[in-house]
Amino acid sequence: MSDIGVMVCGHGSRDDEAIGEFAAVAAGLARRLPQYPVESGFLEFARPVIRDGLDALRRRGVGRILAVPGMLFAAGHVKNDIPSVLNAYRAQHPGLRIDYGRDLAVDLKLLRAAADRIEAAEAAAGRGPCRRDETLLLVVGRGTSDPDANSGIAKVARLLWEGMGFGWAETCYSGVTFPLVAPGLEHALRLGYPRIVVFPYFLFTGVLVKRIYRVADRIAARHPEIEVLKATYLNDHPLVLDAFAERVQEILDGRADMNCGLCKYREQVLGFEAEVGLPQASHHHHVEGIGTDAHGHRHPHDHDHDHDHDHGRPPYPQAGHRLGPQRRDPDAAE
Repeated sequence: MSDIGVMVCGHGSRDDEAIGEFAAVAAGLARRLPQYPVESGFLEFARPVIRDGLDALRRRGVGRILAVPGMLFAAGHVKNDIPSVLNAYRAQHPGLRIDYGRDLAVDLKLLRAAADRIEAAEAAAGRGPCRRDETLLLVVGRGTSDPDANSGIAKVARLLWEGMGFGWAETCYSGVTFPLVAPGLEHALRLGYPRIVVFPYFLFTGVLVKRIYRVADRIAARHPEIEVLKATYLNDHPLVLDAFAERVQEILDGRADMNCGLCKYREQVLGFEAEVGLPQASHHHHVEGIGTDAHGHRHPHDHDHDHDHDHGRPPYPQAGHRLGPQRRDPDAAE
């Protein structure tokens, strides 16, 4: 048995399907890394929680844990919440070494996986072929209170736009920041393209992805003259699993460096100056482990994380933007 183990740290969801997809990705990573025991756990809303996975690795005789965030971009969860949980656990178990890896970020493997999902949506279109340069691509990100993470979605959209030859591309978000999906799609409609491909740049399904698809369906029903295609999110695409395995190897190679140059907790990022130097702490204790456990059971205080509260952090400075979550219903298509 290896003295090194791998821990995949997920966000968690109230959606059973999302939990199953995360488990499938963790299992796929384990198959790619047969030399190491692999466990997984969630920050909130689902079980097992992260410390349960860490406990399981210790029971398997592991003395060093390589922890990777099961998330696309480094916002508050990756920069604060997960490290806080890992640091607290390490302090409770002297002699245990925990090394933390970086987020998946903008990665050429993920871009190829994204292109596969988009091409599959085009191939399944009911109205037949449409030229790429007559198609608009709408890339939808999670949306966070971290401008660096949000900018990653914009970069993904540009790389897909230029790499695949779309006529135009737009970026929007499912919550927290702006523009939300409905105004993003409304704006895209005005550009006059006969086809729009809506692509959620997400790892897994969940309340947010299903909301994105609902909004797309509603707007498509109001505009039958425009074909609106719904591409599938990344999920367990083989290249996604390859990217996760690469993040693990980066820890071993000593090159798991995040982008600190645009980190609002380290630098005076425009509009977020008040957050420089904030202490690293998790704000998820009140929802840790509630929601769904490994057997699909619901728990009594289950509620939705697809909200826009800040877990005690400074308020998002653009929350009142006219296209943002405080001014519009994120689930509305009007």
